[in-house]
Amino acid sequence: MEPYVRNLWYVAAWEDEVPEGGMLPRTLLDEPRLLYRLADGSYAALADRCPHRFAPLSRGKRDGDRIVCGYHGLEFGADGGCVRNPFSDLIPPNTQVSSWPAEARWGAVWVWPGDAEAADPALIPDFSFIDAGPPIVRGRTHMRANYEFITDNLMDLSHAEFLHIETFATNGALFNGEHSATQDDSGAIWSNWRMPDTPPRPFATALVPDGGRVDQWLEMRWHAPASMALFIGVAHAGSERQAMVVPAMANPHIITPETATSSHYFFTREPGEASEAMAKQVFDAEDGPMLEAIQQAMLGRDFWAERPVILSVDAAAIRARRRLMQLRRSEAPAPIEVAA
Repeated sequence: MEPYVRNLWYVAAWEDEVPEGGMLPRTLLDEPRLLYRLADGSYAALADRCPHRFAPLSRGKRDGDRIVCGYHGLEFGADGGCVRNPFSDLIPPNTQVSSWPAEARWGAVWVWPGDAEAADPALIPDFSFIDAGPPIVRGRTHMRANYEFITDNLMDLSHAEFLHIETFATNGALFNGEHSATQDDSGAIWSNWRMPDTPPRPFATALVPDGGRVDQWLEMRWHAPASMALFIGVAHAGSERQAMVVPAMANPHIITPETATSSHYFFTREPGEASEAMAKQVFDAEDGPMLEAIQQAMLGRDFWAERPVILSVDAAAIRARRRLMQLRRSEAPAPIEVAA
């Protein structure tokens, strides 16, 4: 069965990763792709392979909005069609490069690897909060793990009590918290932790009177395939989220498959060296090694075939996995009926 749902929007890159006047090669959903910005500010996402002798187009060059193959000079437009054969006025039939619809939203380049006619930009999840607050830095890390394992990790934040003891310092708050898994009218799945009347975490201690208590919440929103947003809040206890201790925080956690066993992880952080060090610790020293170890331990076996133990805190992650299963089935080819 096709491992990826095709008729969805995936983040291919942050816009500032795409070099001005240049090209960005990146493997997405097991396919080498070539991203570049057109003169009008829009984007193209071509297969990174010339149909002539299969040379990577990323080894060629730009000529305006055209890509020139570095091997024999065939030129391709942003729609993937060949527009010039330097050896003849004749362009051979089927001299076409696959092109995915691409849209810029919230500082990211989103691509649609499925039916181009179904690529509605209105279906791109809302990440407008990225630019609504103070300045941020857009980041990307690489994990040698399947995107659904990373989704499991993000939709069940209870692991913070064990894997992020120093970085997140939840100090047992999740053990006394209340977890729920819900789905809203947009189809988004939510994994919500509410921790009422708890001691403040270290970063907020100085902002709460001695002995003061706070209400805390962590709310993770998931849109298929793996576009997640984390909303964090800390308010004075009993204030119904009105007396905020610190401004509410929101962060994107968007995962795009590179291959079946590796993923691109797009996130944002505050500017500065301390924030950069924190991100490296959380993603590269804590989450990353654990998820990569899980990937290796699976030995290529199917998740469900291994009969995983399900805990109550897994509810939202399991909903997300089941939703992807439904979407895969909806895209599967209809069985061929054989006449008797």
